[in-house]
Amino acid sequence: MAGKNVHTFDETNFELEVLQHKGGPVLVDFSATWCGPCKLLSPIVAKLADQYEGKLKVGEVDVDVAPKLAAKYGVMSVPTVIVFEDGERKASHTGVAKEAQLLKMTGLG
Repeated sequence: MAGKNVHTFDETNFELEVLQHKGGPVLVDFSATWCGPCKLLSPIVAKLADQYEGKLKVGEVDVDVAPKLAAKYGVMSVPTVIVFEDGERKASHTGVAKEAQLLKMTGLG
């Protein structure tokens, strides 16, 4: 995924980086390298990461690298975006989404 402010989450750091994060919402893009729609969503997610740096933490989970995380959160199709806040799942969307829709999910838009 493009974007200097997009983190990579996996099974080794998800608990600390997402669930224990206390600085506002965390938008997690569950995707895969082979997924066409994921490639369409990636620049939208990266733009949000850059525009809302400091207010919104943004990261990606490659479902092929972290299948247990995908299973734990019921990700059956990619891309799926899940917003977490204070360790809780707040909102989710499957498929390509517009910037405004993702922003609304975070509570910042």
